Amino acid sequence: MTVPFVNTPSNLRIPLFFAELDPSKANTAQATQRTLLVGQIISGGTYTAGTPVRVASAAEAVTGGGKGSILSQMAAYYALNDSAGEVWALPLADAGGATAAAGTLAVTGTATAPGTIALYVAGVLVPIAVSTGDTASVIAANIVTAINGSDGRVGGNPAMIACGLPVTASATGANVTVTARNAGLLGNDIDLRVNFLGTAGGEALPAGVTIAITAMAGGATNPALTTPLTNLSDQAFDFIVCAQTDSAALTALKAFLADTAGGRWNPLSQIYGHVWTAMRGTAGTVAAAAAAQNNQHLTIVPFYDGPNPVWGWAAAFAGAGAQSLRNDPGIPLQFLPVQGLLAPIMASRYLQPVRNTTLLYSGCSTWLVDATGTVQMERIITTYVANAQGAADNSYLNVETLYTLMFVMRFMRSWVQTKYARCKLAADGTRVKANSRVVTPAVIRADIIASYLTLEEDFALVQQSDAFAQNLIVEKDQTNPDRVNVLWPGTLINQLRQFATLFQFRLI
Repeated sequence: MTVPFVNTPSNLRIPLFFAELDPSKANTAQATQRTLLVGQIISGGTYTAGTPVRVASAAEAVTGGGKGSILSQMAAYYALNDSAGEVWALPLADAGGATAAAGTLAVTGTATAPGTIALYVAGVLVPIAVSTGDTASVIAANIVTAINGSDGRVGGNPAMIACGLPVTASATGANVTVTARNAGLLGNDIDLRVNFLGTAGGEALPAGVTIAITAMAGGATNPALTTPLTNLSDQAFDFIVCAQTDSAALTALKAFLADTAGGRWNPLSQIYGHVWTAMRGTAGTVAAAAAAQNNQHLTIVPFYDGPNPVWGWAAAFAGAGAQSLRNDPGIPLQFLPVQGLLAPIMASRYLQPVRNTTLLYSGCSTWLVDATGTVQMERIITTYVANAQGAADNSYLNVETLYTLMFVMRFMRSWVQTKYARCKLAADGTRVKANSRVVTPAVIRADIIASYLTLEEDFALVQQSDAFAQNLIVEKDQTNPDRVNVLWPGTLINQLRQFATLFQFRLI
């Protein structure tokens, strides 16, 4: 038997004891699954636009992105749902020539009784106290003071970080103008409303006062993503949260994560990753937009008439999903609570037939609302709905499939690079001594089967090991004598998603 020393020379004459370390049998490490928040910053932030940066805390993101920036809010929503992940940011500057969205609050009347205006800005409650006799102009001025002074705590939790509101306000008489801090299309998504909870929630305008709201609009031109994404080099990010869903941004992200040359899922890259976004609109609108993407590396969470912004939905869902997927990518995400979001009112929620038939068959993920009003994941899928020939294809339907594949392929790569980093390759039938650093296709085949059993028994991410062993192919390449080709016919674990029961009852 030959002992496979690497660093201990064979021509030693000095005595006595020598010890060499070989970690090849001890490696159980798994890849770090990082999160990347892609969002806009404002001029007061300390981050450098286009340069990826590690985010130690949500508070640091507020300083780095600027209080009230889209990026600072994304970090707050994400931290509400995932406090343990390694988070990075890709800061984006507003595009040159971009315009900021604006909306108005027109106050009329004089208060005939005291009360509180429950103003919601991007899903954050901004209360304005009103005294008897306050005129419209006084109330407007107080609204401006309240908006500009709000700490913008996401989720209304005083323990959470003060990330600021994504708007500033000014008044001319009784008219309040609200302007997005970041220029671009995303400002149009900032929701303005009063009394979201209604009288049942104790919210009503003070007597004698009315407020007419003109929705945010006029924001134009989002920042380009191509160059900032290039700056990520080969750093891996498994959870990529992007605020933007304009066609240019989604096209850039699709190329960034493509299976083909230059993409992160390409065999020569093996970096992987998945994008989480959100989109506001009717079921028909978001379904059409998702189906047009047809991208297995993209998840879109749709919603309609919700107070929170799209970047809040994207970051919150990604954070909630990341905690589960890091622990076990095979466990379904269904019924996970998502913190920090105000659920749309019942009339604005997608009904079950619409979620099942329209959304889930068009590449849109779905959610529920529990009895406490907390948003829950229902089914998180990718936007992949058809293959290259245009035929319906559910191969990459579930986001759990993509994250399971990431785990399995990284597991295999780590195992191969640890065990076969420096080996000679011989044909099957070659007579070699044990531990001689010579492998054959038959030896590799046996090792692959053993690794598959580990994935099945220890991680429960694959199944049907007998069928795998029967169909596994390991052979030397016919033209390159230094290459081994493997057909890995694994069967991934499934998720329990439906429990169908026929109650065939009896009456006697």
